[in-house]
Amino acid sequence: MKGFFREFKEFALKGNMMDLAVGMIIGAAFTAIVQSLVNDIINPFLGIFTGKINFSDLFIALDGKEYASLAAAEKAGAAVIKYGSFLSALINFLIMALVVFLLVKGLNKLRSLAEKPEAPAAPTTKVCPFCKTEIAIDAVRCPHCTSVLEETPAAEPEK
Repeated sequence: MKGFFREFKEFALKGNMMDLAVGMIIGAAFTAIVQSLVNDIINPFLGIFTGKINFSDLFIALDGKEYASLAAAEKAGAAVIKYGSFLSALINFLIMALVVFLLVKGLNKLRSLAEKPEAPAAPTTKVCPFCKTEIAIDAVRCPHCTSVLEETPAAEPEK
């Protein structure tokens, strides 16, 4: 039994598990913010364009009767399809997906900026065209085959 608890403790306190827990907490807080944004700002704004329809009050009563509101239908015990709540959840999802997309895109951009490849270093050696051995880049004669690799610079004309 001690082995089980020790193994569970090691699992629960791993760095990845703690990162996941922090992510879940932040995600839950973020979800509450997005729900408030949709329910308190976007839905009323959309209501202006849709004839002041309250999305949270959109429903279909399955018993075929008409009810003044969702609360009245639920009070009467009618089975209802709350498609207005579904529309709000769909808007929540789209906003969350957009925010996550923008966040990942921004992080990838930052990562690509941070990981710019360094310019390749200037070569310090070259290959002798005659014997194909590697020699210093500034050599004018191959130390292996003694071939002249490039002409020595000509003396500057006198003035």
